[in-house]
Amino acid sequence: MSTRPLRLIGQDKSDVAPVSAALQDAIARMGDLKFEARARRFTAVFSRYRWEKTSGKPERVRTGLQVGSVKAVKAMRLRKGAPDAFVSLLSLTFEPSGQAEDPSGVLVLTFAGGGALKLDVECVDLVLADVSEPWRAAARPDHQAGEAS
Repeated sequence: MSTRPLRLIGQDKSDVAPVSAALQDAIARMGDLKFEARARRFTAVFSRYRWEKTSGKPERVRTGLQVGSVKAVKAMRLRKGAPDAFVSLLSLTFEPSGQAEDPSGVLVLTFAGGGALKLDVECVDLVLADVSEPWRAAARPDHQAGEAS
């Protein structure tokens, strides 16, 4: 059992799955999901469930995700005009462009309730870092009950 902050870097499509696993059931406010077009950067701050903690009481931690080389972002079925609305992340996936040797594609953040963000990227360029001390979570996320907490 470690309380060390999690730090992950993703530089190709095989790195997306571990980042996705770490972020499964992470919760964010819509106002904490930002695309900076000029900087070509997408950032998000999540309350991440600490899946890597295998014993003791369940915990969450504040985690930052930065995606670089972003050309465009498309939101689907999300309340963009409601900065205090919460979303629960189910997965992060990468859809390659289909061209051999072309690192570009689409990173898809899929949220509970059917919402998604599609990030058109030149390449996989991810950084995930815990930015706070962990705190006790109310409960472990339970997908059979249809809840994420």
